[in-house]
Amino acid sequence: MKNLLSAVFALLLPVMASAQFTISGKITDQQTGEILPGASVALTGTHTSVAADVSGIYKINGLQAGNYTIKVSYIGYQVATKSIVLNSDQTFDFKLGKSNLLTEEVTVTATRASANSPTAYTNLNKGDIEANNSGRGFEYLLDQTPSAVVSSNAGAGVGYTSVRIRGSDATRINVTLNGIPLNDAEDQGVYFVDLPDLASSVENIQVQRGVGTSTNGAGAFGASINIQTTTRRDTGYVELNNSVGSYGTIKNTVALGTGLLDGHFSVDGRFSDINSDGYIDRAFSHLKSFFLTGAYYGKNSVLRLNVFSGYERTYQAWNGVPQDSVLAGNRRYNQLGSENVNGTAPFYGNQTDNYTQNYYQLLYDQKLSDKLSFSGALHFTKGYGYYEEYAINDSLKNYGLKPVTVGGTTISATDLTRQLWLSNNFYGATYNFTYRPQKNASFILGGAYNEYDGDHYNNIQWTAQSAGITPGYQYSENTAQKNDFNVFARAEYHLDKFLFYGDLQYRHIYYSFLGFDENLNNVQQQVDLNFVNPKAGITYQMTDRSNVYASFSVGNHEPDRDDYTQSTPESRPKPETLYDWEFGYRTHSSIFSGGINGFYMHYNNQLILTGALNDVGAAIRSNVKDSYREGIEADGKLIITQQLSWGLNASVSSNKVYNFQQYLTDYDNGETVLYKQYNKTDIAYSPSFVGGSTISYHPTSHAEIAFISKYVGRQYLDNTSTVSRSLDAYFVNDIRLNYNFSIKGVKNIGIGLLINNIFSEKYQSDGATYPDIEGGKVVNYNYFFTQAPINFLASLNLKF
Repeated sequence: MKNLLSAVFALLLPVMASAQFTISGKITDQQTGEILPGASVALTGTHTSVAADVSGIYKINGLQAGNYTIKVSYIGYQVATKSIVLNSDQTFDFKLGKSNLLTEEVTVTATRASANSPTAYTNLNKGDIEANNSGRGFEYLLDQTPSAVVSSNAGAGVGYTSVRIRGSDATRINVTLNGIPLNDAEDQGVYFVDLPDLASSVENIQVQRGVGTSTNGAGAFGASINIQTTTRRDTGYVELNNSVGSYGTIKNTVALGTGLLDGHFSVDGRFSDINSDGYIDRAFSHLKSFFLTGAYYGKNSVLRLNVFSGYERTYQAWNGVPQDSVLAGNRRYNQLGSENVNGTAPFYGNQTDNYTQNYYQLLYDQKLSDKLSFSGALHFTKGYGYYEEYAINDSLKNYGLKPVTVGGTTISATDLTRQLWLSNNFYGATYNFTYRPQKNASFILGGAYNEYDGDHYNNIQWTAQSAGITPGYQYSENTAQKNDFNVFARAEYHLDKFLFYGDLQYRHIYYSFLGFDENLNNVQQQVDLNFVNPKAGITYQMTDRSNVYASFSVGNHEPDRDDYTQSTPESRPKPETLYDWEFGYRTHSSIFSGGINGFYMHYNNQLILTGALNDVGAAIRSNVKDSYREGIEADGKLIITQQLSWGLNASVSSNKVYNFQQYLTDYDNGETVLYKQYNKTDIAYSPSFVGGSTISYHPTSHAEIAFISKYVGRQYLDNTSTVSRSLDAYFVNDIRLNYNFSIKGVKNIGIGLLINNIFSEKYQSDGATYPDIEGGKVVNYNYFFTQAPINFLASLNLKF
């Protein structure tokens, strides 16, 4: 590694020593002279882009002498470009004219925080996404945002990946794609593995922490992630993006677009194929996806149709590696798919998860007047697939079958393979009206109505012993329906240096499912829930470059599918409620931009695993009356020199639950007992410190060397603060190298190298625990998601 770094620096040394110049200027409205803060300024053919500050000022440092094209864009304005010859520090002001075509940013405006909203948020633009889009799961784009912890089941970043924000997993993070809910309607999780390489079709992302603004779909209890896909590109293009790396990882992406045709039409498409063997034994991933979009741009309207699909086939690695294997040095062991408890038979090769999702979105934006605009969408998602698994000596009674006698031998159990199927439809509509009667006021009325139909059925595919079971025998089936309606109103009003913010949402849920009644019979049941979620806040503009804010929000969250289906009406859990206080400070200058945010999140009836069993003997989540998260988040970017910058983020938090009762199963008598009561203890998977760092050096505008670090504190696997059931803190470092150049006939050639975990830290990013009592003592059964030692991804990107 030292030799590699030395070689890289040696190659770049002549370039580092060459003269460096600066381009700067101001962006304003052509007619009114009004400044345009946040305007995007980019150098075409490079990865260099900046945003104008609150005074409309931009500055690009560290440029070599040469020819450049500056591209300036701002929502609602025409794109301006200027070709220059740079041989000294120069100033270029841009006056933008209003666009005669409506832009698409209004599609996601209703569910996003504005620049000065009293909300903790992070925006990722196209450049941020491209710099980190090397083939790993979508969640890795968020790794350097505050309070985020990312993990990979297969250990190499491909396949099933996940993120927790402020200790909350995907079931408590609201995710929308163009304002349309992406969370699963029943278990409320988000599975980006079903949309491989989505990042290659994403224009921008906003991550809001806490309750955030009103949005569509599942309630945000830790954060919300708002994603906007491909928008207009005015010129035609063809892009070939390829990556290859450790553990057989290969990513191939082809993207192309027509640009704006006849001043009104555009068509863009992408196809991706990703394969990886995984770090964990046999944890391979075969992933495919496509994205096709076409749009019509009018003077006052935009109509866009998105059709996209994802397919995944992954070998199961979702149980993690047993702790005994990790301690013995076998960090890659995968026990799933073993045909024999003694390990003498070969592993079952088709212990896989197989799923396809097809998405259809029709998006429409209409400018009704200078003050009023409308944005709406119709959507339909079809998902279908199964996971297959090998069961050892499984009892026939588990499948509703009686023992059979064959040749004088009674068969009551057998090895078998089974497929657990899900086929579902999700469809509905979203809408919002935005009204701006004057410059200092805006009002939004929005909402959605969505329906979900899910068919769950399970089949036996094969048996080791003949038990009269034909292949494909269906032993269970049930259906579910969920209707989700919400409406919200939001207002922002500027008075002198103050911004007043108010937001009120009403949400109604109807859910019909198969569950246990009071006699423990499976019967169709239903629940109706009504939630009211108010939000209010204030921002004070201290200077034109800094402000302070405070807000209070209420969020409500329904139990998930298992909470309902594994309980009876008498033991059914209550919905959760969150009271979220946020307060912070933001500043922006040519040298430093960043902020600090404090939060206090108090939960009422939070659902957590306690070890208790329900009426039918299954582990359940139970409501705990009081729990909270409180902490401070800070993030910022410091421009040290014209070429050197340092981005930092850190979160310090205390995450506690009161009066937690731990239940354990005593295997000596088969009973579940209250083992211990804790007055105050840590919430599981909630590290008290999470920090990130990106030191980026641009020896030229075409090259980058970045040193990326991530520290995650100890994470407890249950709610008892027991060190023997926890993940050790870890500190991981990566190096990212990028170089861009062009030749005749190729607009840009990008060469990249991502070296992950350069010091081969042995760490576990996630896990689970299943303790019990044996012989009067507590025995821990811990499982860890071990992550790969030093590994790499090299990329070659061509743009025509």
